[in-house]
Amino acid sequence: MLTLCGLSVALALALVPAPAATLKEGECEVCVTFLGKFYQSLQDNNVKFDSAAIEKAILKMCKDAKGKENRFCYYIGATTDAATKMINEVSRPLSYHVPVEKICEKLKKKDSQICELKYDKQLDLSSVDLKKLKVKDLKKILEEWGESCKGCAEKSDFIRKITELMPKYAPAAAKARTEL
Repeated sequence: MLTLCGLSVALALALVPAPAATLKEGECEVCVTFLGKFYQSLQDNNVKFDSAAIEKAILKMCKDAKGKENRFCYYIGATTDAATKMINEVSRPLSYHVPVEKICEKLKKKDSQICELKYDKQLDLSSVDLKKLKVKDLKKILEEWGESCKGCAEKSDFIRKITELMPKYAPAAAKARTEL
């Protein structure tokens, strides 16, 4: 009788769920966003959901990734210069349609740096005063556009280049600035 009671207590404790290490709002921002876009692109392109096809697709997507997303790809081993290879930690769960939040939780346990990545704040180019920005921020705007300013020595050179390229890369902001 005592053994049966002890067994039932052990069974009850085993069935009580442990506190899950779920992601908080805004945590693993780059991971969740990147994998969400990636999963959607797989569905849109009718990619076969097996590990090999997903690995091939993630390597292709990471080849074009820039900024924080490129850093994420580096951490999971999807870049050519990556030290570790954890792509299978992404491709296998995705092949079973595991939610990206759960995949990011697993990745966080393997490498906490993955969840420390955050996107840079986006500037509202339609209202920001370019003259009040630092040269570093002006360079970052050009870098995000995939442009550079060869021969730019002063802040005014960078501002001129940004206003010159704004209709091409941020047409709505350029239109709003001309209306002011």
